[in-house]
Amino acid sequence: MSRVVITGLGAITPIGNDVPTFWRNLVNGVSGIDYIKSFDPDDLPVKIAAEVKDFKPEEYMDRKTVKRSSRCTQFAVAAALQALKDAGFEISPDNAERVGVVINTGGGGIANVYTETLNYLKKGPRFVNPLFIPLIMPNAPSCMVSIVTGAKGPVITSTLACAAGNYAFLEAMHIIRRGEADVVIAGGTESGTVPITFASLSRMGAMVSDHDGDPRKASRPFDRNRKGLVYGEGAAVMVVESEEHARKRGAHVYAEVVGGAVTADAYHITAPDPEGDGAARAMRLALERSGMRPEDIDVIFAHGTGTPLNDVSETKAIKRVFGEHAYRLAITATKSMLGHMLGAAAAASALAAVLSIKDGIVPPTINLEEPDPECDLDYVPNVAREMPVKAAMVNGFGFGGQNVALILREYKG
Repeated sequence: MSRVVITGLGAITPIGNDVPTFWRNLVNGVSGIDYIKSFDPDDLPVKIAAEVKDFKPEEYMDRKTVKRSSRCTQFAVAAALQALKDAGFEISPDNAERVGVVINTGGGGIANVYTETLNYLKKGPRFVNPLFIPLIMPNAPSCMVSIVTGAKGPVITSTLACAAGNYAFLEAMHIIRRGEADVVIAGGTESGTVPITFASLSRMGAMVSDHDGDPRKASRPFDRNRKGLVYGEGAAVMVVESEEHARKRGAHVYAEVVGGAVTADAYHITAPDPEGDGAARAMRLALERSGMRPEDIDVIFAHGTGTPLNDVSETKAIKRVFGEHAYRLAITATKSMLGHMLGAAAAASALAAVLSIKDGIVPPTINLEEPDPECDLDYVPNVAREMPVKAAMVNGFGFGGQNVALILREYKG
């Protein structure tokens, strides 16, 4: 079975529009959550979000392509181009058919559904964008990355809600191991920052509306006083390739994709199984399929949404799988700083896991001031921790009860 490695990194996030800025801010506990700037939220109970700031799509694609792309697609293209540059890999007519794309998302161009519906209702059918369907289709990010980069191998999009991001790297691994591609541009992207999204999630009771006047304090995974998630947006993309291909071209390898698993709760359309059954099975199967023991994992990048239900069920699941080792694990929740980037969330966590392996430092879970008694593990509270990281697990759990656990490991050639 061929080994699969990561050779390039790209990021467009609420705390930085490139990997060095993203990583520096994540390690330093910088929150990307602020009052909403992209629209007027006065009519909404929720007025904060983790928005991408100062993003200029024209730096990555021509104006014509920008007009034909949703914001989430623009994020994906930008992060993909960053990752390819970082990998030192150029797609050419000679290798294009061996390069695939897996960019996953939760809502795709959902923001354009809202804006174009308003156009239709206010101005009539003649003012609806003729590219409405290509703008909103979930596979648009993958397809546009393929078009912009010239990748002609398998182009795939999976919509696993909030478990989509880390699944992209698992799918990339499978594609490479099946021999369908040598290189896969993989990751997750999301941007649904429009009023209807906030109205719906607010009515569901999933979002934080009370933050004591400081948006940066709103996302509080595993804290006793957590009140819900904060909506985020962005993209994280990495270049994944076979070890053989990476060696032949003398690529720098950041980490190895070892394995993972996908399971279902079969429980509820939005709530997790309260005992964490599906999450536990995903983690256990990920270990088994990777040929690893619980003791081999140093860090878990938790799903950690900051909702009352998720954090307790994930903690229970970790204990079921890891036993006594659960109390020796470092566990961190990037959503405390990034908000919940939905289809990009677990991709951003996977990117952070790779950088933790590279630099030997685990970013903190910020705003963890009063631990929930039911969440009694080591969540790396408030301050980053320097420690050797040889293997990391990345959790992503989505609406509908989809669970993905991905394992990344230090590469030893």
